[in-house]
Amino acid sequence: MPPDAARRSERSRLAVLEAALELVVAVGYGRLTVEAVASRAGVGKQTIYRWWESKGALLFDAFVELGPVAVVGGVRRGEVVDDLTDELLAAVAEVCERRFDQVCRALVHEGRTDLVMLLLAPRRVAVEERLAVARRLGEVRRDLDLGMAVELLLGPLYQRWLLRTAPLTPDFVETLVDVALGAFR
Repeated sequence: MPPDAARRSERSRLAVLEAALELVVAVGYGRLTVEAVASRAGVGKQTIYRWWESKGALLFDAFVELGPVAVVGGVRRGEVVDDLTDELLAAVAEVCERRFDQVCRALVHEGRTDLVMLLLAPRRVAVEERLAVARRLGEVRRDLDLGMAVELLLGPLYQRWLLRTAPLTPDFVETLVDVALGAFR
């Protein structure tokens, strides 16, 4: 449940959000405390407890409001292989950005995969839109299940990021796109 806007100062709210992002990067989620956020923001810890149900909910709101999410998406800029590679490289940059990484890991730790999916949704939509354009133009099969195709592209990337099974390199992204497009055509 979002904080009650009628019971808070906008200045204090923004200070709390900024402090939460700064601290999660500085100390990580495990060492992040509401007391430290309150101290840095110049508010009482009860203020934070009243507005947010958990550290994860606070970090989610902070990232949504203050975090960088720039998704171009869907637009045909070039060949489908290049556009999908660009989208996946952007996804890699996004999940490797320290604040995004810390916030998503915090949410996973709290079991809030629903909120993680909301943070990842813009990239998923962008890839699906580009595949829809490719399908209309005959660059991929007409019967391609777009949802499944998106999962086949982003799933391995997010697995490597979340589980840290291997590095997220441009070579990995290029190979992933080539293999997937081979199946999609």
